[in-house]
Amino acid sequence: MRKRARIIYNPTSGRELVKQKLVDILNVFEQAGYETSAFATTPAENSARDEAHRAGKDGFDLIVAAGGDGTINEVVNGVAPLKKRPKMAIIPAGTTNDYARALHIPREDPVEAAKVVLKNQTINMDIGKAGKSYFINIAAGGLLTELTYDVPSNLKTVFGYLAYLVKGAELLPRIKLIDMDIKYDDGEFKGKASMFFLALTNSVGGFEQIVPDASLDDGKFTLIIVKTANLVEILHLVSKVFNGGSHVNDPRIIYKKTRQVTAKPVHDRMQINLDGEYGGDAPMKFTNLKQHIAIFADTDSIPNEAYENDEDLLFAEKNFVENVDRIPDADK
Repeated sequence: MRKRARIIYNPTSGRELVKQKLVDILNVFEQAGYETSAFATTPAENSARDEAHRAGKDGFDLIVAAGGDGTINEVVNGVAPLKKRPKMAIIPAGTTNDYARALHIPREDPVEAAKVVLKNQTINMDIGKAGKSYFINIAAGGLLTELTYDVPSNLKTVFGYLAYLVKGAELLPRIKLIDMDIKYDDGEFKGKASMFFLALTNSVGGFEQIVPDASLDDGKFTLIIVKTANLVEILHLVSKVFNGGSHVNDPRIIYKKTRQVTAKPVHDRMQINLDGEYGGDAPMKFTNLKQHIAIFADTDSIPNEAYENDEDLLFAEKNFVENVDRIPDADK
């Protein structure tokens, strides 16, 4: 039987570019050997998630998430609980497109993004689980949560990432410390911090130096806790981010690799942000699901240290077997 692909697209994302180029996008996946159909998301809650779950259960071989990071998150939430999970592909059409940036998928042209599937390169990507929900890029509590919620959707559509920068500058004077209790694999932080976040990729809010050593498939989050709310100190930390990622060694930062995290506030309410959307209130437990979903990516452009290069491993194993076969038998 021919393989089947289902494109789940947000018809209003990215100036409706995906909708305009849909015929060309369908042709790309047909060229890749997939019998391809499309589903336009609706304003109904969890529209993309429910369709991804249905298509996965129905045996589709590939689910394509076309839209912003929110659409991709929904599709992952539909696919992740399945025992037999289809492969995924990404066509970015949002504001920051962090996930596409991390996978080196073209972000300006949806047809070029679709053509990544023609390279037939995938990475078995880690994803995060938080309670009953899943996330693909970040989970956070504190400033980042407030910032994302406070940017109006129409402002994001018109001004893109500039909207986040403007709103962020407005919020900085209002940052305050929260008493947090953050437990991770080899330690615990109990004290005041302005924010924490867990990252699965190196692209956070459009910046690639916040997590300079991120791995896409090692089964570990990067945990960052910011222990200051002082405006001058935060701006200094931001300057270190741009200066080669030197913030990771700053004493005002906790920077750890961990498979699990439990976060809870000591007194105040702490909202949790999952991939830019409200994901519930702490306390909450976060678990890294190692190499949970195979996603098409341009692996030729991704640094080897960012993921496990399966082709290299297979080549090494092949050479090892061939060399062993050449060793003379000791009994002869």
